[in-house]
Amino acid sequence: MTRRSDIGTAVIGSGFIGTVHVEALRRIGVRVTGLLEATPELGERRAAALGLPRAYSALAELLADESVQVVHVTSPNELHHPQVKQILAAGRHVVCEKPLAMTSAESAELVDLAAASGLVNAVNFNIRFYPLNQHVASLVREGGLGDVRLVTGRYFQDWLLYDTDWNWRLEKDQGGVLRAVGDIGSHWLDLTGFVTGLRVEAVMADLATFIPVRRKPAGEVLTFSTERAAETIPVEIATEDVATVLIRYEGGARGSVAISQLSPGRKNGLAYQVDGSTAAVAWDSEQPDHLWIGHRDRPNEILLRNPALMNAAGVAAARLPGGHVEGFADTFGAVFSAIYDDVLAGAPSADRRYATFVDGHEEMLVGDAILESSRSGRWVSVARPA
Repeated sequence: MTRRSDIGTAVIGSGFIGTVHVEALRRIGVRVTGLLEATPELGERRAAALGLPRAYSALAELLADESVQVVHVTSPNELHHPQVKQILAAGRHVVCEKPLAMTSAESAELVDLAAASGLVNAVNFNIRFYPLNQHVASLVREGGLGDVRLVTGRYFQDWLLYDTDWNWRLEKDQGGVLRAVGDIGSHWLDLTGFVTGLRVEAVMADLATFIPVRRKPAGEVLTFSTERAAETIPVEIATEDVATVLIRYEGGARGSVAISQLSPGRKNGLAYQVDGSTAAVAWDSEQPDHLWIGHRDRPNEILLRNPALMNAAGVAAARLPGGHVEGFADTFGAVFSAIYDDVLAGAPSADRRYATFVDGHEEMLVGDAILESSRSGRWVSVARPA
């Protein structure tokens, strides 16, 4: 019988997220064959630092390695589409960081290529795999909240608060035309769509850039770094710092979300509340083991993440007993476990709880509507093929 340890996996990119991928893969027993970096020299240094056996010099060399069955793409956004195309063409399963591509036309092409290939394809919307979010998704589908009426929330960070804060995501040719929405807002939109089972029908959005000129360091800066460069270059910023979005869902539910990368003290604060006709739930990523459950005619509840108290979906995503907090890095092990179950089966399963390329493309389409709404100052419907 094939086991996870029999699967060879390579990772493209070894920054903050790439490193989390490597560590989570090891934790679930997958064999990481090596990594690909921007340059062979950087690859050699990072492979040595992570204790990996090999640094590939190019994607062609990685794909020529017959021991590699799955490739994880954690490179900058503009590389996702061309790299994923090559990986699928080489017959490898693929896990891609969000966004799936730079445009919805590119993501639509990847959806078609993945479907034609029959290969396992996933977009790493890992926040779905906090156990309580898996629990909520099943609770909603089983009617535990009644009819969903209102979905509200936020995703706030502060790592780009100062004009000296810099990252490649700030440049639209590398990160895309949407920054706060594409980088973190897409997580909120995917998560709330997953837990409610609802699709966004139309949006009214307002995007704002509060820091129109930033001071780009002359040298390299790592994501979330607090270092201040001695030498900087002024750069005009064309992507949003903040977004506020009103949402109409298919079926009549309403929603709203605020997204910011300039909120002092909020390091990684995603929160949502789902109000149904009989009950409500609320969750915050900075307190991930707590689920608030609201009632009208009896006391409200706090469900602490505990495999003994959650439904089957929540239990499947849990890695630790109750009272042992599961955090951000744990979600990667949970989502990769679900993905690699399909890899072992050789094809995507019918009832997938992880995000596929279809879900990644959905967020690109919603992003298009958000951008057009902000530019036009009107409600814009999400454009989906008939």
